[in-house]
Amino acid sequence: MITRLLVANRGEIARRVFRTCRELGIETVAVFSDADAHAPHTAEADYAVRLSGVKPADTYLAVDRLLAACRASGADAVHPGYGFLSENAAFAQAVVEAGLTWVGPPPAAIAAMGVKLTAKRLMSEAGVPTLPSLAETADGELADPAPAWEFPVLVKAVAGGGGRGMRVVRAADELARQVTSAHRESLAAFGDGGVFVEPLLEGARHIEVQVLADRHGTVWALGERECSIQRRHQKVVEECPSPGVAPPMRARLEQAAVRATRAIGYEGAGTVEFLVRGEQVAFLEMNTRLQVEHPVTELVYGVDLVRWQLEVAEGAALPPEPPTPAGHAVEVRLYAEDRAYLPQSGVLHRFEVPGQVRVDSGVEGGSVVSSHYDPMLAKIIGYGSGRGEAVRKVVSALRRARIHGLTTNRDLLLDILKNRDFEAGDTHTGFLDQHVFAGDGAPDELAVLAAALATAAANRERAPVLGGLPAGWRNVRSQARVARFEEAEAVYDPLPAGVRVIETVRGTLPAGSAPYELDAVGPYRVVLERGGVRHAFEVSGYGDGKVYVDSAAGGVALTPVPRLPEPVEQVAPGSLLAPMPGSVLRVEVRPGERVVKGQPVLVLEAMKMEHLIAAPAAGVVAEVHVEKGRQVDAGAVLAIIEEGDA
Repeated sequence: MITRLLVANRGEIARRVFRTCRELGIETVAVFSDADAHAPHTAEADYAVRLSGVKPADTYLAVDRLLAACRASGADAVHPGYGFLSENAAFAQAVVEAGLTWVGPPPAAIAAMGVKLTAKRLMSEAGVPTLPSLAETADGELADPAPAWEFPVLVKAVAGGGGRGMRVVRAADELARQVTSAHRESLAAFGDGGVFVEPLLEGARHIEVQVLADRHGTVWALGERECSIQRRHQKVVEECPSPGVAPPMRARLEQAAVRATRAIGYEGAGTVEFLVRGEQVAFLEMNTRLQVEHPVTELVYGVDLVRWQLEVAEGAALPPEPPTPAGHAVEVRLYAEDRAYLPQSGVLHRFEVPGQVRVDSGVEGGSVVSSHYDPMLAKIIGYGSGRGEAVRKVVSALRRARIHGLTTNRDLLLDILKNRDFEAGDTHTGFLDQHVFAGDGAPDELAVLAAALATAAANRERAPVLGGLPAGWRNVRSQARVARFEEAEAVYDPLPAGVRVIETVRGTLPAGSAPYELDAVGPYRVVLERGGVRHAFEVSGYGDGKVYVDSAAGGVALTPVPRLPEPVEQVAPGSLLAPMPGSVLRVEVRPGERVVKGQPVLVLEAMKMEHLIAAPAAGVVAEVHVEKGRQVDAGAVLAIIEEGDA
């Protein structure tokens, strides 16, 4: 019987496990790095043990420290969460040898599936369809760096998952560099740099089957999840069931997943992943852990997978048959990242997601998002009797969410959910490459006006005299007011009881258009009315140089342009700036070297991913300001390239 559980993880998954533990009366133990000293998962646990340092290798990946934390806290069981050591057979074995209950599959099962090539061989022997392996390497160098294969191909890490150590290669001359890059990333993320190459099945769906097995021989296949919409080979939107899987294909996938599960003597919760294109099915991998997207299965099947993990670890038997599914669930992953998928770090001033949705989050208002870990902030999950209802709930929650302080992928998620192909269920792994969701860059015109009016109201509130006069009011009308932000500007005409918008980011309004009545104007709330329709805006500021405007239509962050701007440091032409805080993994060029457009200049590591900094144009490397291992801040000058023929 488990009495005190240590979760060897952080953030959202630690909080998720703690929630079920509280319902079962199990005491909880958190572990935390220095960067997570004040994180929500640290505060929620009954006990918490510090793992000094911030790097994963020194904290959440340090087996000896985690076992010491178990001893110090009196934990009698360990749940690995997902990521980090969740699929590390040596860690599982060490937990078992320490006399603790391991909430996961047997170490031998983890080992069998942890090496992708071994897993493919075992699955093939069990009758599960697989793709061929073209080549493999443990040191990052293939024996033949440019074989006569049919491209594109996919380079994959032998260990781990989550998109780390994975590269698409479309030409032979790119293969060697991508193999080396995947090797480095895999070594940093999983401690194993082995990679292999297999054909890329383009246009396929990424479908996975949730399995649950006990030690008494019962195996459940809890339907399939659609996980095709991905960036950087990491999932962004998931749903259950898949809109593209018919009952006969569902039966095939479930049968293959059960065969895979039985073949390795599996126990607990796991996921068998497939590529599906037409009638073709190919085994991808088996994740010997709980998946990020497990909530959609929980909602459709009415189960608590964490509870079953705990009970199976205690020796409980599953009922002979799984529960019957009902309804549809859709999950989106909210990341702190920009439109180029570059991770963001800093203070999350406010985080609120309203509506009829489930929110599994590792952050809250005031949290500091570190550059050392994955940038996922939360998972937002909608459930309904049908797919349309589930999607509608998620869209509403995203629009009404209050997310202040960091750039996120919220607008991208809304673009995806409103896309016609997504609405039709026509998704595949190349969805985000096929649909370029760049955004129009123009905030809502009324949100800009609301920001202008709220800012003016705040200035009046602080004014020592005549603070009660309307913004820009003159006894004799003079000229329109201009509110300038870096993202947009609005030209408007103040009236005694309202305002007439003359020009906005979206163009000039028709001559003689009716003014908006000012129903309420203050530093934090603006309500405009025209034609009997009210538009309400909530306006916030935190001293970070931004104005945050939220309404039923969504949220925007605007940066006011000061009337008298402070002098700024000038950056030399051709400077390559760090897009985010990170560590320099490798410098590819030297001063004086000629480069061509797109040529790698250096590689940064941030939030467990490699980020290539390439030459924006042909030229000569004038200066290199960093070296391998250097920590850099966002905006730091990394190198300077003088443009010219190379």
